[in-house]
Amino acid sequence: MKKENVVPTISMATIFILIYALSLISVKPFEIANIKAFENPKDPFNVFVFLVTLLSITAIVLFISKFWKKEIVYFFFLFAIAITATCALYPFLAYILDNTFAISLAVFISIFIVFLLIKRPEWYVIDACCTIISIGAITIFGISLSIPLVILLLVMLAIYDAIAVYKTKHMIDLADTVIEMKVPVLFVIPKRLPYSFIKERRLKERRERNAFFIGVGDVVVPGILIVSTYHFTGELLISISTALGVIISFFILMHLVSKGDAQPGLPFLNSGAVAGYVLSSLILHGNLSGFTLTPYHILCI
Repeated sequence: MKKENVVPTISMATIFILIYALSLISVKPFEIANIKAFENPKDPFNVFVFLVTLLSITAIVLFISKFWKKEIVYFFFLFAIAITATCALYPFLAYILDNTFAISLAVFISIFIVFLLIKRPEWYVIDACCTIISIGAITIFGISLSIPLVILLLVMLAIYDAIAVYKTKHMIDLADTVIEMKVPVLFVIPKRLPYSFIKERRLKERRERNAFFIGVGDVVVPGILIVSTYHFTGELLISISTALGVIISFFILMHLVSKGDAQPGLPFLNSGAVAGYVLSSLILHGNLSGFTLTPYHILCI
């Protein structure tokens, strides 16, 4: 790896660790606030809903940005960010503050974030926003999906990500769209300072770039397994091992990315997460901790 890539790689790894640590801390506040995506975490239909929603949003964004006005996509993202940030901040604030004040403060911070994204969408604003969104999404889905369903989801999304980058290449088109609109869907890690994300051009326009771009989904999706293992087993060591698997896979991924080619992150990161969970469970207990499948689940899957 080139010297200029070492610092941003370590910086992004630090962001991974920070987000996963805060996501684990957020489990109890989110449980108390009862904020979750699905009522029954063991229902296989949840995975279907997740995938259909993800694919539908991706298709709509690409269609509108190509054939219609991108401003519509831009304002959709801003609205979605405001809602997600509010949901991510409220449980934390309600855990230490009065409920009414917590809601008001969460809404105020979310509106302020959107204001910064409109007025000054620099890389540090983008990264701060991505961090808040990632913590909220990881925690919500981590406590809403059982371990077997999360692993199923990780496998399916890894396959989809590989196809989207290598075959259809629409994931690169999506990345170009969000870079052009300057919305927080990608973490931006400068290779050197000073650096301005506002001046960043589309990914397809050049091979050598002045920053690394890591999709929020690349952080969130494997992170769901980290929180799920903690929520459904109560074993922090297994969750830490799962996170360690993600981090090791991340360094392998960044070695390939540093060569200049776009790479699908989820096949690497999800594999690392599952490997970390499986190995730690087998070493500690001789079986997969918290992994239970009923005949109903097997039939549905």
